[in-house]
Amino acid sequence: MDMLRLVNLGVEVEGRRILENVNLYIQEGQTYVLFGPNGSGKSSLLMAVMGNPKYKIFDGRIIFKGKDITNLPTDERARMGMGLAFQNPPKISGVKLRDVLKHCAKLGGTSDRMEEYVKMLKMEEFLDRDLNVGFSGGEVKRSELLQLMLLNPDFVMLDEPDSGVDLENVSIIGEAIRVLLERDKPKDERRKAGIIITHTGHILDYVDADYGVLLYKGRIVCMGNPFDLLKDISEFGYEGCVRRCLRRF
Repeated sequence: MDMLRLVNLGVEVEGRRILENVNLYIQEGQTYVLFGPNGSGKSSLLMAVMGNPKYKIFDGRIIFKGKDITNLPTDERARMGMGLAFQNPPKISGVKLRDVLKHCAKLGGTSDRMEEYVKMLKMEEFLDRDLNVGFSGGEVKRSELLQLMLLNPDFVMLDEPDSGVDLENVSIIGEAIRVLLERDKPKDERRKAGIIITHTGHILDYVDADYGVLLYKGRIVCMGNPFDLLKDISEFGYEGCVRRCLRRF
């Protein structure tokens, strides 16, 4: 079963075209890793899929669980089972992390797992602090991922969960993402699917993604083994990787 289909998707922001003719098919149980240089449209793609009204669809369709959601608002997409972890989550004074987590757990039906997930992400000492206020980069990422785990979405979008964090935090985050995306289960038992944006590729040490996708100048130009793509990007840069992909076809 297809979890998500992007069909000839075109996205613009404030009248400027960011993405054109994007086609992507993600099946139930699959995890994709999205590579691309800064400004290529990676975050814009996730925002458009999630329904952020700033990102206007001028062409194509978004199909989620067999339903056309191109014109649905964000809250309806979330209720259908979409979840997004932001690259730079906001700091909110006066709102305790504990209260946010309780609300997420209520929505996701995961109240019985809250303590387990808090320990997994080592967030015990942060529960009574204001949301993300005074948190380090790694602590913010762990807070954001903890909220998403408790929301328990069927389709997970993670915007650079491994950026700006040290190796210890990458390890904690990576193991939690494995659980969130059910990568710790046998392949035929996985139901959740997702897209992970990464620049460094560190997350691949923990999450055995099924496919890698290279987004370049607003278009998908290459798809294949994520480790092979990362190796080509590391050795030849994005432009060199694009040329190598084009030669294969």
